[in-house]
Amino acid sequence: MIKDFNSLIENMKNFSPTKLSVAQADDEYVMLAVKEATERKMVKPYLCGEKKAIERQVKKVGLSMKDMEIIDTDKENAAKEAVKLVSSNEAHVLMKGMISTSAFLRAVVNKEYGLRTGRLLSHVAALEAPTLDRIIFVTDGGMNIEPSLEQKVDILKNGISTLKSLGYGDIRVAILSASEAVAPNMPSTIDAAIICKMVDRGQIKGAMVDGPLALDNILDKEAAISKGIDSPVAGKADLILVPNIETGNVLGKSVTFLSKGHMAGLIAGARAPIVLSSRADSMFSKLSSIALACLTVKGGDMNAKNK
Repeated sequence: MIKDFNSLIENMKNFSPTKLSVAQADDEYVMLAVKEATERKMVKPYLCGEKKAIERQVKKVGLSMKDMEIIDTDKENAAKEAVKLVSSNEAHVLMKGMISTSAFLRAVVNKEYGLRTGRLLSHVAALEAPTLDRIIFVTDGGMNIEPSLEQKVDILKNGISTLKSLGYGDIRVAILSASEAVAPNMPSTIDAAIICKMVDRGQIKGAMVDGPLALDNILDKEAAISKGIDSPVAGKADLILVPNIETGNVLGKSVTFLSKGHMAGLIAGARAPIVLSSRADSMFSKLSSIALACLTVKGGDMNAKNK
């Protein structure tokens, strides 16, 4: 279990650097996080884009030229080259720089050189708040707008797989809705009930799943007890599956802007973890996202060695 982002970042010193490929790397805020991750020996960066523009940013943030490599290409091909580094296994984590999300993701899903696996791509956010005793993960508040039941199952599987790569064993998942009662006029509660039955039948494996549950029941065991809810997930959830992108987006930004917490995250479902941060994210959040992605790579390596 990850307690907080500082311990996550500190833990990365126990691993060798992960090769990080950055698409269109001439972004000051991204480069500040990359510099910090490089100085902490967390990553070895491969910076894709126009060499002169990248060198200006490298100099501006104070990153040593000997600690990274520049792949000189024009803006139109920066995402392609960054993705190809990962698909060829020359790098192991992909990160978005000064490029539109749509152009970046087009390169990610390219049939020729991209990182497609046949699985749905989904966002997994990690939330740290002063009121929480641990990091809680939320999916999907960044990729899929109004997921169908089938897509929710894929999103859940991506989330479970991500937490396993981070070293989690007994994963507890709560399916969020506005109510803990299954209501025919509230589709998210019906989807939650169906997903829980799929877990019971072994169609979804690797986690204990319960829902629908309202947010108070998910975060506070006593709140669940007061409502007569007997749930092994209440107050102990590692991962929250939200009904749509608005819910996940608001939940994540509420932690950041209302409780002065932090959010990190990555895109799951591809052949490698993808860091797709917002320009509004702090440098610390970007650094935490890089650490999260790197740990999924290291965790996957450790899991493979244990098999």
